[in-house]
Amino acid sequence: MLNVSRLSCVWSITLCLLATLAAPTAKAQSPALQKQLDRIDFSVSGIGQFNGSGSGIPKSGPTDANGTPLTVNLSTGNTLGALITIRYIKSPYVGFEGNYTYARYTETFTPFGSPSSGGAASAGVQTNASEYTLGYVAHTPKLFTLKPFLSAGLGTIAFRPTTFGGQSLREQARAAYYYSAGVDDAISPHFGLRAQFRQVFFLAPDFGQNYLTILHRTSTFEPGVGFYLRF
Repeated sequence: MLNVSRLSCVWSITLCLLATLAAPTAKAQSPALQKQLDRIDFSVSGIGQFNGSGSGIPKSGPTDANGTPLTVNLSTGNTLGALITIRYIKSPYVGFEGNYTYARYTETFTPFGSPSSGGAASAGVQTNASEYTLGYVAHTPKLFTLKPFLSAGLGTIAFRPTTFGGQSLREQARAAYYYSAGVDDAISPHFGLRAQFRQVFFLAPDFGQNYLTILHRTSTFEPGVGFYLRF
């Protein structure tokens, strides 16, 4: 389930920015400043997060009754989330972006610790996942009214187990890199719609626990739609 309070905060910030961008004072800026502002856009999108699963044998993990290491399987839930992006577009082929995403889902490990030592046969770790990335973005020539773009970059994903569903595990960050492709459809000079597809790659979290360290490289697929604003 989504964290309603966090998403409400995101939308509140968005509404404040909408009011700021719509303010007539933008027209009073100096030409040099206005030229820079014209290169900036701010977008908010709803995204689906379709997460990969995997398995591995931890170096110090659960064993069977004979002491043979057991394979730990990871199954990650799918969910909905939010993506916020700020872009600075110098020219069609030269642009930069910063991204923030938020989603909540459950990482289910089977087994969760050694059964012979009191571990569970299976347990889920409810997690708040936040992506912080920077990237390069380029736009190709228009296709009818649509303006296609491609972007790629890197950063980090912070995995924060929830208070009541996180199995008392600690927060962990993983390096991440991504690519995205999409289109913008300008409704007006200052407002438009955006549709895109992203894929983010990272090492599956183990929350600092040796018995969960499967060293599995995974990814999440993120189709999304939303809107963007320009000054």
